[in-house]
Amino acid sequence: MYLITISGPPSSGKTSIIIKTIESLKARNLSVGVVKFDCLYTDDDILYEKIGVPVKKGLSGPLCPDHYFVSNIEEVVEWGVKEKLDILITESAGLCNRCSPYIKGVKAICVIDNLSGINTPKKIGPMLKTADIIVITKGDIVSQAEREVFTSRVNSVNPKAITMHINGLTGQGAHEFSLLLTDENENLTSITGKELRFSMPSALCSYCLGEKKIGKEHQLGNVRKIDLGE
Repeated sequence: MYLITISGPPSSGKTSIIIKTIESLKARNLSVGVVKFDCLYTDDDILYEKIGVPVKKGLSGPLCPDHYFVSNIEEVVEWGVKEKLDILITESAGLCNRCSPYIKGVKAICVIDNLSGINTPKKIGPMLKTADIIVITKGDIVSQAEREVFTSRVNSVNPKAITMHINGLTGQGAHEFSLLLTDENENLTSITGKELRFSMPSALCSYCLGEKKIGKEHQLGNVRKIDLGE
C-alpha cells in the first residue's frame, strides 16, 4: 500500500483536488481510501462516501492536529492494509505553520492557493518547505502574471519540490498529479519506526496544558519573549 500525506492551509482546495485525483486513480483500477484529519468539524467524509471511497475521519479537538496525526498514523495504516487499499491518502487540517505531518519515505504534498496572498509561501513553515510536490490551486481566478509571481514565490521557498497547477473544479492537471503519487514512493505495510521529516515543537508551555491566566507567574515551560527594545 502506498501512503500519501496531503496538507495545506484551510480552504486551499485539498478535498477537491483529492476527489479529482481519485477519479484518475480509479480509472487505473487502483483502490483508494482516505483518512481526514481536522480540528473541530468536517463533513468532507460525506463527499468521499458519495463517490464510493472508504473514508475515516478524526477530530483532534484541543490537541494540535499534527500531533493528533502522528499519534494515530499507525492505526490509520493498519486500517488501510486491512481494507486492502492500493493507495491510502491522509488529508491534514494544516492549521499549524510550525509543524507538518510529513514522514520520511512517504510522499508529501502541500496544497496552496493563489488567493492566499503573495507572501503566504514565506509564512508557511515545514508544511510547504519540506513537501515533495506543491499543488497550486484557484489559478483560474487570477491573471497569468499573478500566477507566475505566486509560483515564483513558492519555488523560492522550496526549490526542490515539483510545483504544479490543478483546477479543483474541472480536474485539469489531476491526472498528471495522480501519476506522481506512486513514483519513487515506498510501498509499505507498517509505519512503525518511521521518522518525521520535521520535529514537533520542542516543549510545552502552561497555556498548551490548559492555563488561562495571563502573567509571567503563570507561565512555565517553553516561553519566548518578543524583543521590544529598551
